[in-house]
Amino acid sequence: MPEITRLEDGGLLLYWPAWLDREAADLAFETLRDEIAWERRSIRLMGKEVLQPRLVAWHGDAAYTYSGLTLEPHPWTPLLAALRDRAAADAGALFNTVLLNMYRDGLDSMGMHQDDEEELGTDPIIASVSLGATRRFVIRHAKKKPVGIDLALAHGSLLVMAGRTQHAYRHGLPKTTAPVGQRINLTFRQVRARSPE
Repeated sequence: MPEITRLEDGGLLLYWPAWLDREAADLAFETLRDEIAWERRSIRLMGKEVLQPRLVAWHGDAAYTYSGLTLEPHPWTPLLAALRDRAAADAGALFNTVLLNMYRDGLDSMGMHQDDEEELGTDPIIASVSLGATRRFVIRHAKKKPVGIDLALAHGSLLVMAGRTQHAYRHGLPKTTAPVGQRINLTFRQVRARSPE
């Protein structure tokens, strides 16, 4: 059973610290590290083009646009499809895409953001699988600054963000100067076609 955290204003977190056992998590990390075509892309932040401070890959059945960057999908691999199906069953949702992030060390990071793009729909459910080094994950209310939670996302864990989490809260993975190994994160989501302009 997951650990359940109910956040203010309708946010909901479900966390399985050992969703994959150690052997399965190790194998998944090594397979993804070695088989995925990792890229480092430019994104637009505050009107400037900057390189993302991590490596990324996009797999699934739909393209996705964020921060001025459109990701065209690579096909599902057998491992990604198996993780998608298991995460979907536990999250109670359907997923047609996955964003993979490779954090090479503590200086690789993810800035504070909300996954609230139109093509994710109303109150999207996002399932986040962590592999490799444990990193600090920060969730903060978008308007009530002290409100939020920090989580140490462990190797083989699953975090499901549901309810109003993507609309009421921002989340990110801060840099750290502490020695830390590589981490791979997979965020499964359902991407819908954008409405016609």
